[in-house]
Amino acid sequence: MKKIAVFTSGGDSPGMNACIRAVVRTALHYQKEVVGIRRGYQGLIENEFVDMQTQSVSNIIQKGGTILGTARSKDFMTVEGRARAYENLKRHQIDGVVAIGGDGTFTGAKVFMEEFPDVHFVGIPGTIDNDLYGTDFTIGYDTAINTAMHAIDNIKDTADSHSRLFFVEVMGRDAGFIAVRSGVASGAEAILIPETKTSIDELINTLSENYARKKRSSIVVVAEGDDFGGAYKISEAIKGKIPYDDIRVTVLGHVQRGGSPTCNDRFLASRLGIGAVEALIANKKGIMIGEQCHKLVHIPFEKAIKHNQSLKPYLTEVMNILCSV
Repeated sequence: MKKIAVFTSGGDSPGMNACIRAVVRTALHYQKEVVGIRRGYQGLIENEFVDMQTQSVSNIIQKGGTILGTARSKDFMTVEGRARAYENLKRHQIDGVVAIGGDGTFTGAKVFMEEFPDVHFVGIPGTIDNDLYGTDFTIGYDTAINTAMHAIDNIKDTADSHSRLFFVEVMGRDAGFIAVRSGVASGAEAILIPETKTSIDELINTLSENYARKKRSSIVVVAEGDDFGGAYKISEAIKGKIPYDDIRVTVLGHVQRGGSPTCNDRFLASRLGIGAVEALIANKKGIMIGEQCHKLVHIPFEKAIKHNQSLKPYLTEVMNILCSV
């Protein structure tokens, strides 16, 4: 393993830059050449390669987003596109690739290696959703839940001032990790997630009982993938059926993806970046580098892709005890 490439793909997440930095510095530490690929798989196809040195990753560990950029590549889904990508890798004499992203990124890497087994791919989980199997936490998740929590705290101030009911929608199309942790941490009255069926009647009863106890403001945290259809639909469904006259909806959206990564995300990204380079040097391939119980683990791509991480029972237990729904 003489030359390693690194790229970011799919949705951006805070901590990706810290991970790029770790990959570059670790490769140089082991006296390997390293290049960055801009715009993920699309840049791989369009030959957007850039040599990386220590100064290339200077002063980026605290920055959100990704200095290499990211894109979703339809061209890479074609045989012709992957063939062009392979030609570029061979032209640059690259032996191994570190792919930072989610299940779509790992799926692309798995397919590519089946066609071109001489190029080794190792993946690093970078997504705010924390829904990848095989790792306790993904890069960006800790920052996202803290961003959501601080936003909900701010909303609670204005909710208290005006005696309002707020529905706050957070990201989580397929999983409720962000909603559960940010909702519990901010003292939400209810948390609605994709993993559980939303009962409008139970929500109405809960909010009405809270109002009867002279609770004049309430916060309901809703994951965007909630089975009822999201915060706006739920707010419309309960209008006129609860004592609250003033109901507002706030969708946090992509604010959760940006911002300076937390200490936890920076350290996790750094550790996984080191692990990925060391795995390639040890001739490993087709694996995701994860962390379980503070130990690095190697998870085959097919397992990371096939099995989504589910909410741990203790998370739902905490939610059910401290929140009414």
